[in-house]
Amino acid sequence: MTLMEDAKKGIITPQIKAVAEAEGIDAERVRSCVAKGWITIPHNIEGNSRLIAVGKYMSTKVNANIGTSRDYVDIEEEVKKAKASETFGADTLMDLSTGGNLSMIRQRIMDAVDIPIGTVPIYQAAATQKAVVDMSSDDMFNSVRKHAEDGVDFVTVHCGVNQNALEHLVTSDRIMNVVSRGGSFSIAWMLHNDQENPFYAEYDYLLEIAREYDMTVSLGDGMRPGCIHDASDRPKFMEFITLGELVKRARAVDVQTFVEGPGHVPIDEVELSVKGMKQLCDGAPLYLLGPLVTDIAPGYDHITGAIGGTLAGMYGADFLCMTTPSEHLALPSVDDIKEGAIVTKIAAHAADLVKDGQRERARAWDIEMAHARSDLDWEAQYRLAINGERARCIRESRVTGSDACSMCGDLCAMKIVRDALSGGGELDSKSDS
Repeated sequence: MTLMEDAKKGIITPQIKAVAEAEGIDAERVRSCVAKGWITIPHNIEGNSRLIAVGKYMSTKVNANIGTSRDYVDIEEEVKKAKASETFGADTLMDLSTGGNLSMIRQRIMDAVDIPIGTVPIYQAAATQKAVVDMSSDDMFNSVRKHAEDGVDFVTVHCGVNQNALEHLVTSDRIMNVVSRGGSFSIAWMLHNDQENPFYAEYDYLLEIAREYDMTVSLGDGMRPGCIHDASDRPKFMEFITLGELVKRARAVDVQTFVEGPGHVPIDEVELSVKGMKQLCDGAPLYLLGPLVTDIAPGYDHITGAIGGTLAGMYGADFLCMTTPSEHLALPSVDDIKEGAIVTKIAAHAADLVKDGQRERARAWDIEMAHARSDLDWEAQYRLAINGERARCIRESRVTGSDACSMCGDLCAMKIVRDALSGGGELDSKSDS
């Protein structure tokens, strides 16, 4: 039986117990949400990854994207990126490789980390042919099965990119059309072959494979907006409607799902996107790239994505796909992956501070940091910091004779008030005001 099937029968499995304990949530509540499809625990029966849960009441999770390109294939560097992703806070990892021996690269990455692994099987299907449009339906499904057999925990499949979505794209006023690579493969294939997208037309077969391995289906957002102008348009929302229907069909056969969401969204439309997707997809865990809240910050899109990610998390998003400083510019380096993971982890925690099920635990962390700062306990601050190594490096590179930071030194506000309240000191009258 799949995990969802067990949950529907009222069984609290070891997996459910484990994530309930990790999240500080009652196991029966977790079971109930898994049964309804509101919590997903991606864990292929052929894999050995750590158990994590995404969805209602769970802490906001972070995914990191790595992988080779056809222009640059360095397997050892991708392995280093995988390890850096895990070390600096990513909860899951997606291998998006398109160049080199994809099966070998995927296996090396899976062997390098303990966190759940996701892939986009259509990339491997495309690699079997000279042109994307020459793939067959069998190529596509054989790639899905191959990834499932290898132990991949979740696969992104752009099932919502169908003829209906294409019709709305053609009549839209989008500037950037389609920026999803998997979405573009699907559209090019449909136009060239004058057929429906096989992953939509034969969706039941896709679910059969997923069910066999208890592999999670991540319903890709092939119509996600690639710039602020294109946000919240008809192609995006038409795909949302289709994804909601596909979620319902997956739940009917006990297959777990994520739903992927938009990329570029202005800050005043983030709430609409998140709540709209949650409503249309009946509370399925929502997995967002960003969203990026402006188009003008190449080199800093890990920050534009974190801004949008925090807002999205506050409104109900469950899973943030990090961006790096290289977004829109180049294949990310190991340092880019580290920076993207840390910044997105901060965004996820900021969302958890206001999130049902996590608010109390998240705020306890901040309260502990507040006490450490009040006590000028630097070792505790480094221990509590998301990146304590960097915090220590900055302070100790500019340390003075004071036990406060070098910004204020002996004029530290907390130190002055603490001493004044204890009657043990007063502000030097000769100090500048």
